Amino acid sequence: AAVGITMGIAASLSLLPAALFIVGPKAFWPFIPGQKHPRKARSSQTSLSLPGLPQAHGIWARLARLIHRHHRKVWVGVTIVLALPLIGLGQLRASGIPQSEFVLGESSARAGLQALSEHFPGGSGSPVYIVTPRATWEEAATAARAVEGVTNLSITTDTPRGATSVTTDTLLQPDTVPRIITSQGDVLLSATLTAPADSRSAHMTVEQLRVVLNSSHVPALVGGEPAVFLDTNQAALSDRLLIMPLILVAITLILMVLLRSLAAPLILTVTTVLSFATSLGVSALVFNHLFDFPGADPSVPLYAFVFLVALGIDYNIFLMSRVREEALVHSTRPGILRGLYSTGGVITSAGIVLAATFGALAVVPIMFLVQLAFIVAFGVLLDTVVIRSLLVPGIFYDLGHRTWWPNITPALYDNEGCAKESR
Repeated sequence: AAVGITMGIAASLSLLPAALFIVGPKAFWPFIPGQKHPRKARSSQTSLSLPGLPQAHGIWARLARLIHRHHRKVWVGVTIVLALPLIGLGQLRASGIPQSEFVLGESSARAGLQALSEHFPGGSGSPVYIVTPRATWEEAATAARAVEGVTNLSITTDTPRGATSVTTDTLLQPDTVPRIITSQGDVLLSATLTAPADSRSAHMTVEQLRVVLNSSHVPALVGGEPAVFLDTNQAALSDRLLIMPLILVAITLILMVLLRSLAAPLILTVTTVLSFATSLGVSALVFNHLFDFPGADPSVPLYAFVFLVALGIDYNIFLMSRVREEALVHSTRPGILRGLYSTGGVITSAGIVLAATFGALAVVPIMFLVQLAFIVAFGVLLDTVVIRSLLVPGIFYDLGHRTWWPNITPALYDNEGCAKESR
C-alpha cells in the first residue's frame, strides 16, 4: 500500500500535470475555463454575502454562512450528536470469532465441522501439540490429562509399521515398554479437545494447559491450530494498544509541521478520533442488532482505524492548508469560510468515491471484509459530510486567530469588521 501511494504521488506530480498541459482547456470539457458557468452567471442578488466571499453561492456558501452566524451552536450540537453512538462501543465484540464463521451464508467447512462435532470430539483433526523433554513426558501427560477440556492424549511412538500415535494411558500401564520417538531429546504429545479448535472454549483450554504445565515446572511448549488461533487473537489485541497511539502521535507531529501550530493539530486529532469512535459505535449497533453477527475479528478495529485516521487526516490537510493560505491574506475567520467554500466540494467528492470503493467489499461473503467495508464507508462519509463541513470549521471559527497558537502572526488576527459581523 505504501509503495502504491508513493507511485500515486509521483504520477500526480508529474504525469497528470504534463497530460493536462498537453490537452489544455479541453481537459475540462464541457466547462471550458474562461467561459461563464451557468451558475456563475446568476445575479448577485441570489448570492450570499460573507466575509471575504461577497459573491459566493451554492451549498458550500450556505454552510459557510451557517458557520459564520451560528458557529458555536453548530460545533457543540454536532459534538453531542456524534457522542450519542459512543454507547455502542461497549457492545463491540471484537475479541475474535470462530474461523468457521468467517464465511457468510452456506459453508461446506462449517457444515463439516458441525457434522464432526456430532459424532466425535470437536477438536478431532486439530489437536493441541505439546513438546516436552523425553525425561519429563510422564509428568507432562499427567498434568495435561487433568485439564478440563482434554478428552484424549496420545504420544508418537515407533512401531514395525512406522510412526503412530498411542494413547498415553497405554504407555503408562505396568509392564509396557514404550518405544517413543525422540527428536533432539524432545517428544511430541497430541491432545484432542472436546471443543472445536477455533472456539473460545478451545482457547481457554490452551491457556489452562499452559498454566498447568508451567505451575508443574514441566518444560513444555504448547502449539497446534487452537494455540495458533489464540496467539493470533492476542497479538491483534496487543497490536491495537501499540499501533493506534503511535499513529496518532505521528500524524499530530506531521500536522504541527504543516500548520506550524500546536492548537490546531491537537484539535484536528481529537476530531478524527471522535469520528472513528462514532463510526465504531454505530457499526457495533448495526452488527449486533441488524446483521446479527456473532462478533468480529480483533484486527477489524485496527484496520478500520488505520484507514479512517489516514483518510481523516488527509481531509484535514486539504481543508486546513487552504484555510491557512486564505487566513494569511484575509485573516483567520474569513480564511476559514473561504477554505470551507473552496475545498468542500473536493473533499466531499473524494469521500463519496472512497466510500463507494470500500463499500464494494461488502459483496464479498467474508465477514471480515463486510465489517471493514461498512465501518470505513460509513466513517468516510461521516468525516467528509459532518466533521470537515460542520465540526472543524465551527470549532476553529469560534477560536479565531487562537487556532494557530503559539505561532500567531499579525496577518492572522481577525479584522474588526469580521469580528463585529461574527458577534
